[in-house]
Parts: sequence; structure tokens; C-alpha cells
Amino acid sequence: MKDKKARIDLTEYKLRSTWHSIKKMYHEEAKKYGGTHAIGFTLLSIHPKNGTPSTSIGPILGMEANSFSRILKTMEEEKLILRKTNPNDKRGVLIFLTKDGLIKREIAKQKIIKFNTLVNNNVTKKNMDIFFKTTETIKKLASKENIFE
Repeated sequence: MKDKKARIDLTEYKLRSTWHSIKKMYHEEAKKYGGTHAIGFTLLSIHPKNGTPSTSIGPILGMEANSFSRILKTMEEEKLILRKTNPNDKRGVLIFLTKDGLIKREIAKQKIIKFNTLVNNNVTKKNMDIFFKTTETIKKLASKENIFE
């Protein structure tokens, strides 16, 4: 039983440390362009032509409302986005990218493509398939409501 517990601890550690490394890598790159990792991923979550409802961006990114509001405020101050009333639902707000927002979105997109290409060139297709299956299983397990009961 001790081996199984060690494996569980290792799984959690590997997930967190890997994500931390990736996030740090993107954050360091984003700083070169005056941004952050979170701003880059937010730019990528906004439709470049049609805009995106503000209420749908936070859940895509897995962010709490307060954190997401601060990011949007910063992006608006940096003139990366515009907020407009949703013509289909006057109570809602659509987020649109400005010209600068579109430029930075493209930079972020190219950085992600470059990293994904690097990973795909260094990990076999078989191992990537296993990785994707494994992460889907972990995500499903973590989504269960009564997991700790």
C-alpha cells in the first residue's frame, strides 16, 4: 500500500510542477511584450472578429470572477480590449480585441504553436496519446462531486 501512496503523491507533484514550469515559461516570454501569461491566454480566448461574451471567458480560463475582472481591467487600461454592450442581450457585455490586442494575440498564438511543435517533435505520438488519455481521466476524476467523501 505504501507504494500506491507514493505514486499518488508523485502524480500530484508531477502535474503541479509541470504546469508551474509551463506557466513560468509563458510568463517570462509574455514579460518581453509587456504582458503576463494570464493576459496572453485571455487574448487567445477572445474571438478575433466577433468578440466574446465576458461571462464565457472566465470559465474557459478556469479563473475566479475577481481575478478575471482584474485582468480585463488591466487589458482595457493597456488598450488591448474594448467592452461593448451585447446587441442580442443588452444586459451582457462582449469583449473585443483592439488593433494592439489582435497583434499581441497573434504573438501569443505563435508562441504556443512553437512550444507545441517543440513538444510534438520530442515526444512520440504514442506517448502523447497516452498523455491525453491520462489527463482526460484525471480531469474526470477531479470533476466528481463526492470524491473526498
